Parts: sequence; structure tokens; C-alpha cells
Amino acid sequence: MIAYIARRLAGIVPVLLLVSVVCFALLHAIPGGPESVYAENPRVRPDDVARIRSNFGLDRPVPVQYALWLKRVVLHGDFGVSYTTGVPVSEMIAERLPATLELMGSALAIALAMGLVIGVISGLKRRTPVDSLVTVGSLVVVSIPLFWLGILSVMLFAVHWKIFAPGGSGTLGAPFSIADHLRHLVLPAMVLGLFFAATWGRFLRETLADVLDEDYITVARAKGLRDSVVVFRHGVRNALVPVITVVTMSIPVMFTGSVVVESIFAWPGMGRLFYEGLVRHDYTRVMGIVLVSALLVSVFNLLADCLYGILDPRARSAAKA
Repeated sequence: MIAYIARRLAGIVPVLLLVSVVCFALLHAIPGGPESVYAENPRVRPDDVARIRSNFGLDRPVPVQYALWLKRVVLHGDFGVSYTTGVPVSEMIAERLPATLELMGSALAIALAMGLVIGVISGLKRRTPVDSLVTVGSLVVVSIPLFWLGILSVMLFAVHWKIFAPGGSGTLGAPFSIADHLRHLVLPAMVLGLFFAATWGRFLRETLADVLDEDYITVARAKGLRDSVVVFRHGVRNALVPVITVVTMSIPVMFTGSVVVESIFAWPGMGRLFYEGLVRHDYTRVMGIVLVSALLVSVFNLLADCLYGILDPRARSAAKA
């Protein structure tokens, strides 16, 4: 297993390289650039714009710009300086990354817990009114756009009922407290997690239904095992193996959703930082965030493969081969 993990870690390097090449090319293919905000100002002369491009190094060929950026990242671990704020990108990411991980981790925990409950209940109550109610509710949640669900949640739970805070990570001007922080965290985490809970719950329902129809489930019941043992030890455990793939593949989508959620709830995370950098054509900021995000996704995929080995001995044997 250790050798397998080492091979997978080594395979992350070409993935990150490919992601950086594609992202760098796409950013420079978009019309405009960091200097476009100055070009629209009638008081800024073309010579000034050309000098700004030269200071940013944007007057060089794109392959040369990429080579210089990659050299700086590999040799010094430096993503450069933000074109709009002048702050090192590494410092900006280090400041915002904990908030994003906190939001995504909370949303992931909520989605897994709710998805597990939804999937097990629907799988055990197939073709019953309970299953139909859960199915309709899941379809409604999945059909609602994430931004609309966020705005609606703010209007109901923050503005009308005043149960949670409308945005931010804490009350302005107030000393930090865990209770106040949780009051700001619960609503965006619930909005982000609810969408994935409905999706994962429906998928778990289908896989659990297939597993419960297998012959070894019938044999386990014939041996006199308690129904709870049959369902959770033999049924749910085997049904979770394909669900892990869906959960892992949803992590990049969850990061995309966090961009929307962080913008709606003014959550100070990387998603909001990425959106602001993309709007302002801040190449260094966007590249740094994309590379860190790709690294996190690759690590999560590796963790998912390790979980395969825990849940399914066949995957563990294949990893050793």
C-alpha cells in the first residue's frame, strides 16, 4: 500500500503541470488583461498602458511568461504578486484557505450525514410513500439553482426569522466567539451541503437497493443475523464503495459551488478570492488558486482510493499488485 501511495503521489506532478498549462493558456486567451482597467481610463495614455504591461511582463510571449512563472513556483514556491493588490499570492491563499477548508469540510460532513440518512431510508423503504416523498424532495433540492437557494435561505433564516447571520464569518466589531462564528457558518454550510446530500442520497439509494438483492445478503439473513447487522455491516458498507467515487468526483464541483456560496454569504474564502481575481484579470492570483485547488483535489482522490482499500479488500489486493 505504501508503494501504491508513493506512485500516486508521483503521478500528481504531471497532473498539476497539465492543469497549469491549460489554465495559463486560457487566461491569456481571454480578451483584456490586468492592464485593461487602465486602458479604459481616458486619462491614461497608451504609453502608460505599455509601461504597465512591461512591468507585469505581459509584453513577452506567452510561453516565456509561463516558463518564468513555472520556474518561480518550482524553485522558490512563489506564485508571484497580485497584479491588483500588490500582495504576494501565497499570503493571500494562506489567509483565505482555512476559511474555504472550514466551509467545505462542514458542508461535506453535512452532505455525508444527510445523504447517508436519505439513502438508507429510501433503500430500505423502496416503493413506499416514504421513498416517494424522499425522492420528490431530493429532486426539488437538486433542481433549485445554488445561488437561488442561497438567496432564499438568507431571506428566510437571516432576514425574516433572524435565526442565522446573513453573511461574513463573524459579527463586525464584536470579539470572536465560537457561538457567533458557528451562527455565521451554519447557513452557508447547509446550503452547500444540502445540494450534494440530495445527490449522494439518491445514488446511495440505488446502490443499496442493488446490494440488498444480492445472494450473500439472503445468506446472511438465513444464518439468523439481526437485520441491522445485515443492513449496515453487509449492505451499507458494500453500497458505500461506489458512492466514494461520486463523493470524490464531486469535490471539484463543491469548490465551484463554494465560489457562489462565498459570494452570496460574503464568506472570506478562496472561492470569493478566485472570483474577484477572475473578474479583475489577476493572472497570478487565479493561477495560484487553481494550482492549490488541483493539488487538494488530487489528494482527495488519493484518500478516496485508500478508503477503497479499507471498505473493499479486493481493491486493497489490487493496490498491492
